[in-house]
Amino acid sequence: MQIVLSLLSVIWIAYLYFRVKQGLHMLQLNSYFNNRLYRWMTGHRMRVFPVNEWLALAVAIIYYFTENWIVFLIVLLGLFVPRNKQEKKKLVVTARVKRLIITIAIIYLFLIATSLHFIWNNYPLSYAVFVIVLGSLFTYAIILLANLINRPIENRIKEHYYQDAKRIIDSAKNTRKVGITGSFGKTSTKFILDTILSSHFNTLKTPNSFNTKIGVTITIRNSLKPYHDVFIAEMGAKEPGNIQEICELVGHKYAILTAIGEQHLETFKTLENIKKTKFEIVETLPEDGIAFLNGDDENIMSYTPKNPCRKVYFAIDDQKADYVASNIRFHNKGTTFTVSNKAGTLHADFETKLLGKHNVYNILAAISVAWEMDVPLNKLQLGVKKIQAVKHRMEIKKGFGNLTVIDDSFNSNPTGSRMALEVLGTMEGFKVLVTPGMVELGDKEYEYNKMFGQYAADACDYVILVGAKQTKPIQDGLREKNYPEDQLFIATDLNHAISQIQALNRQDAIILLENDLPDTYNE
Repeated sequence: MQIVLSLLSVIWIAYLYFRVKQGLHMLQLNSYFNNRLYRWMTGHRMRVFPVNEWLALAVAIIYYFTENWIVFLIVLLGLFVPRNKQEKKKLVVTARVKRLIITIAIIYLFLIATSLHFIWNNYPLSYAVFVIVLGSLFTYAIILLANLINRPIENRIKEHYYQDAKRIIDSAKNTRKVGITGSFGKTSTKFILDTILSSHFNTLKTPNSFNTKIGVTITIRNSLKPYHDVFIAEMGAKEPGNIQEICELVGHKYAILTAIGEQHLETFKTLENIKKTKFEIVETLPEDGIAFLNGDDENIMSYTPKNPCRKVYFAIDDQKADYVASNIRFHNKGTTFTVSNKAGTLHADFETKLLGKHNVYNILAAISVAWEMDVPLNKLQLGVKKIQAVKHRMEIKKGFGNLTVIDDSFNSNPTGSRMALEVLGTMEGFKVLVTPGMVELGDKEYEYNKMFGQYAADACDYVILVGAKQTKPIQDGLREKNYPEDQLFIATDLNHAISQIQALNRQDAIILLENDLPDTYNE
């Protein structure tokens, strides 16, 4: 019996390793928020409570009545086999994850001690078995509990890091601070602005998508030095107050608001809440600060900020804006356009490798800031010419057997996805869209995805949708436009979609990868 129990313990521990790792991965993807993980759990019950664990519980009940431990062990060997799906983004074992693992281990040690108590005090073995099975079945509940237990510790650690970052940035008196936010375009604008300004200044930007309070804090603590002339901070938000917190840390004098759209409606609830939150970057500016605002964005223009600071508007359509881009021409090597300002001090031609009207807006915003910082024209033009596409944001490259790929897979929103289709529509070749659709749009998710399908029907020669359930609104939009069924393919996952691209065998194919949902959206 001892051999059986030892073997069972080894099997259980090995299985728990996979289950806890999966749960921690989902918690990390949900930014360590219990409420977000719980929302994900309610939509993925079969992943939270796998069938094999319910069967294991049933076997435990059978064993309780039969005590046929050989049958029980054989069945458990088959049931406690982890079913892992391929992950797009692996679990990053940070210091926080390590602390969570310690707390989870303590909880499981308590469960093991309970099982041993039953065994040592001559309780039926089934009592101990029930504890083991239930400990596996409620892995996610244990992870939620561990995260709750660790919250005070994590808050104290974050506060210590925050105060240290505040001390560092407050001491950087000669460093100009720029904040960038928007429903979309902020990461691209950050990279564009850094490329342009670095031709004249020593700059530092928050890396990749480090746009949370802790992300900006880490950048300041690890990288900000006295010799930096400009610090560029991307500022993201999932709920009201997020941007204000980052602004209070950074103490920015320049603010760029790229665009406002209906994103993250699950947490913001209304467009008005989104507007108010995005404008926190303007409201927190000092009186001598400058806000750079997209004059063509109706959601920006419909909001009246209270801060009396200077407002500079950039636009393409509004010819009365402070900075205007005109004569925009797209070609196979990128885009050319002219920029002039209301003051009459700037009128020059620019060329970039980037494609898309939305990229012209992003570059125009950066040019506006750089010109206000007195960057010479020749360096401005050189900086714009040097701009490289940000990875997975309308990045043109070769792939899938030397086909032309427009990689816009990082994120997607109603405005950006339509602009991506407009770019695809200007290309010569067999136009193929690959997408899982858009998420986090609340009650309007169906409506916007259906519209996306209708736009795709006009722009694409072939559509590959990833995920039958997730893409149902897009399918409805395509069918409403009478899109041919033989030009539509539903893939189970991205690998399946890639196989279909290869099966098309079209050397003239141009592939638009629009969005790539994280592992939390796997069907």
